[in-house]
This record gives sequence, C-alpha cells and structure tokens, in this order.
Amino acid sequence: MCGIVGAIAERNVVPILVEGLRRLEYRGYDSAGVAILGSDQSIGLCKTVGKVAELEDKLRETPLRGLLGVAHTRWATHGGVTEANAHPHMSGDRVAVIHNGIIENYLEIKDELEAKGYEFLSETDTEVAAHLIHDHLQQGRNLIEAVQEAVARFKGAFALLVVDAQDPDRFVVSRVASPLVIGLGIGENFVASGVPALLPVTQRFIYLEQGDIAEISRSKVNILGADGNAVQRDVHETQWSADSAEKGPYRHFMLKEIFEQPSALANTLYGRIEGGRVVADSLGPQAAEMLASVENIHIVACGTSYHAGCVAKYWVESLAGVTCQVEIASEYRYRHVVVPPNTLFLTLSQSGETADTLEALRIAKQSDYVGSLTVCNSAHSSMVRESDLVMMTQAGPEIGVASTKAFTTQLLSMLIVTLILARQRGMTAEQESALVPHVVHAAAAVEQALQMNEELTNLAEDFAEKEHTLFLGRGPMWPVAMEGALKLKEISYIHAEAYAAGELKHGPLALIDEDMPVVVVAPNNELLDKLKSNMQVVRARGGQLYVFADRETGIDAEDGVSVIAMPHADRLIAPVVYTVPLQLLAYHVAVLKGTDVDQPRNLAKSVTVE
Repeated sequence: MCGIVGAIAERNVVPILVEGLRRLEYRGYDSAGVAILGSDQSIGLCKTVGKVAELEDKLRETPLRGLLGVAHTRWATHGGVTEANAHPHMSGDRVAVIHNGIIENYLEIKDELEAKGYEFLSETDTEVAAHLIHDHLQQGRNLIEAVQEAVARFKGAFALLVVDAQDPDRFVVSRVASPLVIGLGIGENFVASGVPALLPVTQRFIYLEQGDIAEISRSKVNILGADGNAVQRDVHETQWSADSAEKGPYRHFMLKEIFEQPSALANTLYGRIEGGRVVADSLGPQAAEMLASVENIHIVACGTSYHAGCVAKYWVESLAGVTCQVEIASEYRYRHVVVPPNTLFLTLSQSGETADTLEALRIAKQSDYVGSLTVCNSAHSSMVRESDLVMMTQAGPEIGVASTKAFTTQLLSMLIVTLILARQRGMTAEQESALVPHVVHAAAAVEQALQMNEELTNLAEDFAEKEHTLFLGRGPMWPVAMEGALKLKEISYIHAEAYAAGELKHGPLALIDEDMPVVVVAPNNELLDKLKSNMQVVRARGGQLYVFADRETGIDAEDGVSVIAMPHADRLIAPVVYTVPLQLLAYHVAVLKGTDVDQPRNLAKSVTVE
C-alpha cells in the first residue's frame, strides 16, 4: 500500500524520485522520505510526516544530490505516523531500506539483532530488514547475498529496496507478494511499486514475479527467481502516457476519472463487439472449452470490486442461468469452502495486487475449480498472470483512492463475461443481439448522466452538514446503493450505509428522522412498485427522500421528497448509469466539507497488505 521508487542514473535522481512519489502518493501518504547516495559514498536522509509536498519543502531547505537513491510514501502499519517511523530506515551509516508490506516475524528477528547490539530507533518492522541485511554484510556477504539471506528469514508479504553505501553502483530489490516493476532507460534504470511513478522517464517495464530478487545498475538488470537461479523476464511497453496520470483542468483526480468514464467504457468494449454480438474469444482462445462445463461461479473480491461482483450475480443468474456466489476475499480465504462440481473461480480487482483477493486466487488454484478468471485493470499484475482467463477493463490509470471508472468498467466487463457464458448455456443469436445494443449504449448513457453535474453540485448542500445517510435499492440496484454509500463515507467522512429496501422494517427504520437523508436508487424496473412502498414507509416516519428516478417511473417531487431525474437507461445497464450521479454527489459533498478528496484519511489505493 506504500509508494516505492528507486533510481540509478548519470544525473541527479532526486527530482525523479520526488516526482515518482508524487505520482504514487495515492498508495500511501502518512509520511514520506528519500535516501540519496552522494558522491562521497555517504547516504543522505530526508524524511517528513505528511505529504510529498512537505518532503519537497524540506528538500528545498536542505538539498540532497546523488546518482542513486530510493524514496517512499508510507501508509502506517507498524508504529504511529512519526518521522522516526517514516522510511527509509538506516542501519548505521551503511544500509538504507524502504519497504512495502508486512514482515510478520519481525519481533523474533528483532530480539536476535538486539542481542547482537543493534539499536532500534523506530516502531516499524522495516528496521529489522535494515539491520539484518547490515549484519549479513558485516559477515562478508555481498549485497545481493545479504538480501537473499534476509528475505529467506522473513514471513509475510513485502517488497524491499536496499542501498549499500559501500556498493555505490547498484541497488537490490526483492518482491514477495507486494508488486514491483522495473523501468528501463538508457544508461539509467528505475524501480517502483506502480507504473505511473515512472511514466515521465520510461515506457519500458519488467514486472517482477513472486520471489524475484533483482540487482539494478545503470547499464543492466540481473534477476534471480525464487529458486535463486538467473531468469529472464519479458520487457513490456506501456501505452499509458505521463499525461494520463495528471489532473489536467480538473480540480481533483476523482472528478477527472468520473468524467473519463464514457471513454473508459468505450475502450472496454473496443474489439469485443462485432456484428451485434460479443466476440467469443474476448477471454482468450481456451475460454470456450473451459466455460462449456461451468455450472456455478464463485466471485471473490474486496471493497468496490465486491460491489461489482454483487451486481454481476444478478446478471449471471438471470441471463446465463448459472448459480453465482459472491464473497469478500478476506472471509473466503479463512474458511473451509465447499466447491460444487464445475465451478469457475472469478476475481475482480482494479490493481490485480489486492492482497486478500490474490491469496484467495492462490488458494482456489489448489482447489477443485474448473478454472479461474480475473477481471482487472492492470495488464501485468499478479492476478492477471496467475489466472487462466482474463478480461481487461481498459479503464486507464486511476489515481483517486475512491474508485470510480474502475468500478463502472468492471460492471461492463462482467456484462460481456455474462453474455459469453450465456451463449455457452444456450442463449440464441437473436436473444444476444437484442441485448448487445443496450451494452453498447452504456457509454452514451453515462455521458448523459454526467450532464447532471451542476444539479448534483447544488444537491450536495443538503448533505454536507449531515452526520448520517441511508442508501436504498432493490435487486441489482442494492449493490449500487452500497457503492454510493461507500463513496460518500470514503471521501466525505459522513457515516453512510446501504440496505436492500425490503429490509427497512427489519431494523433501519429505527434510524429514520428528519435529519437522516435517505437516498433511493429507482430505475424503472420490475421492482419499482415494491420500492415505492418502501419509500412511503420512510415518509411516514418523517424521513427526507432523495430519489434518483427514471423519468418514466411516475415518482413526483413533493414535501420531503426530492426527485433527481435520471436519463432513461435500459434495466440491463442501469447499474452502470445510476452509479455515476452517486459518485458526483459524494464528490461535491466532500468538496463542500473540505476533505482531501483524492487521498482520504486512513485509506490507500492499492491494498497490498492483509
């Protein structure tokens, strides 16, 4: 969840490192720091509590310069948010280490190191790595040997970057679960925990595999696999540009990404619809054989991706006639799962590195599933590499912590997967051709929904001073309500929760009063009459309703009922379209409250620790 950047070059690397941190700040922003190996072979350290801008200010006051360095933004796990706990961590004046993840057995190793006389200055597990590597160097190991021996002791999921002041022409990195990518330059090379950090300096990348250790110098990269033997990893060229990770004219990344959704949805459909039908091999050439036997699906995901899975369940069961179970990854991986015959395991993840979802996939690979499918936005992520089938969402970089376009492109991707599966289960060409135009219309419908922005800017004033909000939906709109509540709580810090509207009488009605806004998601579908009855129950208790309603629903504004008229969208794509105004509402409420929209407190973008 932390941001990691390293560089070795024939030029001063400090600006490269700081810019990389700025682009990765969505991964962690409790504190930041750099370690720079100077021309005198001493390591200069600069650390601050807070954001990268504060680190930049400190570096202006006390400049550092060097041709090799590492940098870090922290999302605190072990120890509070203090300068002492900020990375990089040093062992003496020789070793500097930055770290993402958790070393689970650090206390045991710490006791051993303290017995040897090492003094610990922080509360972190990371400092154990610095001292243990230093200890191995003192015993005559070279840097890569020292890192290998240290990593062999550690338990957990982590990534490490290590600098040795006595070895100024290289640094060493290790990946155990937490993602690392190497950027290739000319006479210079880089490493980071995410591609966006390095887009200003390269578009050529090597994605490290589980257990890899790499030695990075100016002229070459040497990689050892988990078995300690030299390996070659493919070089990939990204199509993302440096500008794709910039805000442009928008005030926040989140707003930019909300407005990028029409193009992201269109990109997700590109090449997957031909002749009014879904392209059969969109999931790969081996998909047809695997899907032919599928009778059940287990969807496993976290957070926003879990909500996408919950929507997809309705599509999979109604259109493909396949039993579908959706589960939170952190629960799935810690219980005994009964796998019915002919079950497909399906993961959803924006980053493809979400720790709980990735571990669930690895568990599933050892179970009796017919195969695995991942829906993901990161082409070279662990989940993509480790799944049998892949559906890429084509959302492009998403920087705002609160996911927006990643969610809607996941929904559209799951619609494509559902139609492919339905064809395998007997859906006729005529039936499919009747549905596909609605799928294709999703981007245009979202474009229409974005025209509600000014109306939602004004509506946000009704929510900004509230402490609680209730979201209601029925059928596939219940998970949409869950996602709307999540967005509001993530970035405005207003307590918000969602209920299936039929559950009102089973508890939530106790919360209803004139100070509790109730947001209702009301497309024109078969559950509309039931939903109207639920709304009357709220009004009878004095609740204030804010109804996002299709113009054809016949729901009218009245005292205590505000109607936000939605553009008409077929019920098939309604979950995609109705999500967008809920995102905009959350955004404008957060702006009014003055919160940090792109980097909300206590949260990080890519959850790569358990």
